[in-house]
Amino acid sequence: MDADSLLLSLELASGSGQGLSPDRRASLLTSLMLVKRDYRYDRVLFWGRILGLVADYYIAQGLSEDQLAQRKTLYSLNCTEWSLLPPATEEMVAQSSVVKGRFMGDPSYEYEHTELQKVNEGDKVFEEEIVVQIKEETRLVSVIDQIDKAVAIIPRGALFKTPFGPTHVNRTFEGLSLSEAKKLSSYFHFREPVELKNKTLLEKADLDPSLDFMDSLEHDIPKGSWSIQMERGNALVVLRSLLWPGLTFYHAPRTKHYGYIYVGTGEKNMDLPFML
Repeated sequence: MDADSLLLSLELASGSGQGLSPDRRASLLTSLMLVKRDYRYDRVLFWGRILGLVADYYIAQGLSEDQLAQRKTLYSLNCTEWSLLPPATEEMVAQSSVVKGRFMGDPSYEYEHTELQKVNEGDKVFEEEIVVQIKEETRLVSVIDQIDKAVAIIPRGALFKTPFGPTHVNRTFEGLSLSEAKKLSSYFHFREPVELKNKTLLEKADLDPSLDFMDSLEHDIPKGSWSIQMERGNALVVLRSLLWPGLTFYHAPRTKHYGYIYVGTGEKNMDLPFML
């Protein structure tokens, strides 16, 4: 959700029971404005909160003028002091995939994972147990990256792609109509396209290259991983991810108000295919 309209955005997303105390809201309003100024971001998004056992991580993301360029991620434990996280790498994701359970809430906390490694000694080969240390900060970076790639979404038309390549915020976007807002095909993944590149020219024939340049939600696997509901007498559409419980997207049809927030434990619902 955009930090510039934080209070309204939190109000629209509150139907899922995801709110912040008045002092946290006040701290976020001020500190995110300073983050935007100090780091010289074009936009700052309040990404959400990852719940820990000792403390919670408040997450914000800074965007450059090109909206699909790599986003800079920051975290805070008190909504006032923000620390920049390193970009996620494949090695980080693979390393932290073995960690299960809740976050602690301490970035310096180290998880211990025991791995079996083959050791050669002459003609003999035997397995040796090695204890690998994984920092919670690495796991935090990895989980945020996975959630961004899987369930960060925007409505169709909110961004447009220029003929020269960069993607910008569409200032003329006035919201989806009520009928469009009820369809999953009206929402896109807020990242570089993956599935779009695999489509045939015939499938791409009806697409507008300046608007339909990202992957649509209607082809997400597993099918049925999104819950779409109309609230407040059809004045608000809410999408909830069943794959990453805690992710809520909201959009008020025929208005510019949209955004998403994640408030959860940072754990993926691996049982979803068996629950559908």
